[in-house]
Amino acid sequence: MRLDKLLANTGYGSRKDVKQLIKKKLVKVNDEIAKKADVNINPEEDIIICNGEKVNYKEYVYFMLNKPPGYLSATEDTVQKTVLDLLDQKDKVLHPFPVGRLDKDTEGLLLLTNDGQLAHDLLSPKKHIQKKYYAKIDGMVTNSDIDSFKKGVDIGGYITKPSELAILSSDNVSEIELTITEGKFHQVKRMFEAVGKKVTYLKRLSMGSLILDPDLSIGKYRQITPDELSLLKESKS
Repeated sequence: MRLDKLLANTGYGSRKDVKQLIKKKLVKVNDEIAKKADVNINPEEDIIICNGEKVNYKEYVYFMLNKPPGYLSATEDTVQKTVLDLLDQKDKVLHPFPVGRLDKDTEGLLLLTNDGQLAHDLLSPKKHIQKKYYAKIDGMVTNSDIDSFKKGVDIGGYITKPSELAILSSDNVSEIELTITEGKFHQVKRMFEAVGKKVTYLKRLSMGSLILDPDLSIGKYRQITPDELSLLKESKS
């Protein structure tokens, strides 16, 4: 990999900015001042110092976001805010994207990464990755709904795969947890509409083995840990 590309991808500015750093003799490779921007670098072996600090290069980034309502699960939009607007600029340089989508008004766990293979595997219908949601429902959720969801319900000509519905409280406004293995458009909302009820609040709690950190405030994010990443990769196998 070229030195200027590595530094640009690590957040040290554009390639033009990086060339200026090299010109000012602020970049060292293996204790020697770098003279050219196009020198080839092995990120696994070479030690890069830029402006006095060691450069830690990562090919992939993985962030757990507690998505707030009001943000699109997209990388860009000309009118509305997207989940990438919640990231610091330094965390955008490797172009992470949301894995799957949560509706604009839905909260909770959203994985952001630039690892295309992992994203593909987690979203593949063949992998049957479980996604758990907490929801508030306008209407009394009953055991009959549990049975219906277990069999699959018709959401506009498509019969959903079996899902696991747990009733936390049942009244005029019910609280539930629902585990599904699909990701159809507005699926949870459409499933409850199919049994005559309305979702008034929706939050994703987990995706595969990745569980929303209870200490992560809404609108905040963090890197997932090596253990979380390892388990996540196992869950999609």
